[in-house]
Amino acid sequence: MHWKVKSKIQNILALFPKSISYVFYYWVQRNFGNLRNPNPTKRMKFAIESWKHIQNTGQNPIGKVFFETGTGRMPVVPLSYWLMGAEKTITIDLNPYLKKELIIDCLEYISKNKDAIMNLFGPLIVQERMDRLIKKRPFSINEFLNLCDIDYIAPGDASNTKLSNNFIDYHISTTVFEHIPKDILKKILEEGNRIIKKNGLFIHRIDYTDHFSHSDRTISEINFLQYSRSEWEKLAGNRYMYMNRLRHDDYLRLFKSVGQSVIDTKVYENKYLNKLLNDKHFKLNDDFILKSNNVLSITGAWIVSKKK
Repeated sequence: MHWKVKSKIQNILALFPKSISYVFYYWVQRNFGNLRNPNPTKRMKFAIESWKHIQNTGQNPIGKVFFETGTGRMPVVPLSYWLMGAEKTITIDLNPYLKKELIIDCLEYISKNKDAIMNLFGPLIVQERMDRLIKKRPFSINEFLNLCDIDYIAPGDASNTKLSNNFIDYHISTTVFEHIPKDILKKILEEGNRIIKKNGLFIHRIDYTDHFSHSDRTISEINFLQYSRSEWEKLAGNRYMYMNRLRHDDYLRLFKSVGQSVIDTKVYENKYLNKLLNDKHFKLNDDFILKSNNVLSITGAWIVSKKK
């Protein structure tokens, strides 16, 4: 689907009350989009990689408490942490998106592809927990959450969690921060500083790409950098496709501004974008003109930080 057609559909749906538009948007995703055949492995890989980032700092995540911003349709990341030995995961979302049928589909996939899932986790898997998951196969959301030690808060506010001070060990998100306005991100990180333990870590995976390019291969991963703020607001300022368009250097400054020190990063670059940025036909908007091609070519990153 052409990205501007998708934009128009999303903008029209966003005009309806949430109770109506969310139901219809889910129907569209379930019947025509990426929810037709849910596959949890991509999110599992993100969870495994974040777990390894923690281990690389010399810490052991087993038996620890995780806090996740942005649950989404299926709590695959919290499930993965439980399978690797976490004590529990508190996951919070602005909207109650969880769907029973998607959780069942996810568990069906794991059951049918058990050997592949076991190989994916390797030595990180807790065999007894995997066996319990396959054996019990919970068929209600609450059964699933209880089995996997997941505290689900939705609707919830990650910038005002009501959790106690120094309560969590790890503050994580997976391709969520790019959908949150900068001022709210700052509040979320400040709240994270309050609820995280002294030696706790923030581990966040951020996707810097234009998400319309995920389904429309005719545009580049930085197509949206050609538009002014007002133009982009008209195209993608709705609840379904909002992207803040912050770049990697913006995030590093943001983390520093809330009193955190970045202790590790892993960036993903697309070298083709360097060539595109030098093309006279690609008109970079003035908001990004002062940034280097190297920064603009970064399509995603892991950022690991801790409060000072």
